[in-house]
Amino acid sequence: MSIKKILLLSLLACCLPFKLAHAIGPADQPSWGQFEHDFEEKPWSELEARLPPPPKQENLLPFYVSAESNNRFFIDSESILPGTDGIVRYTLVILSASGARNVSFEGMRCATSEFKRYAFGREDGSWGRAKNIQWSSIQYKDTNRQHHMLFDDFLCPRGFPVKNREEAIQAFKAGIHFNARADTIPH
Repeated sequence: MSIKKILLLSLLACCLPFKLAHAIGPADQPSWGQFEHDFEEKPWSELEARLPPPPKQENLLPFYVSAESNNRFFIDSESILPGTDGIVRYTLVILSASGARNVSFEGMRCATSEFKRYAFGREDGSWGRAKNIQWSSIQYKDTNRQHHMLFDDFLCPRGFPVKNREEAIQAFKAGIHFNARADTIPH
């Protein structure tokens, strides 16, 4: 084989990968932009909330709210449901000093510090759909701060939802979630 042919074949062998890469084109090549796209946040969507059975006295877990309130506050342990949508759903029971009982089925969205009331309990154990169901910001105030306490101390410690019902029940039984901030411990 002549030197000319060897040089020509060598030149073709060197240039062929560049020509093939150019022929494939950018649409067929992996894109670094796709890599970054894989880490972008997906749009959030809420799962449908299913009403739990009415709360039973033996399943009520008390929790501290404030010395400013004469009301007593409870969560129905059987209703606690952390969802795959990031919402922790639960039944809240409030007993006033005069004996009035308010029951509401609610959801807490830890990522945005919001809560929503889905339904209110009736005396016969049935549920009435709440009017104007919408997310409300959790207010940090001295009185009626049950949502603040539920958020910080039990259901969304440090802004993250509890992983399961058992973790939440353990927090209520202990009086505070093991991962809650030290400045939220009741005094």
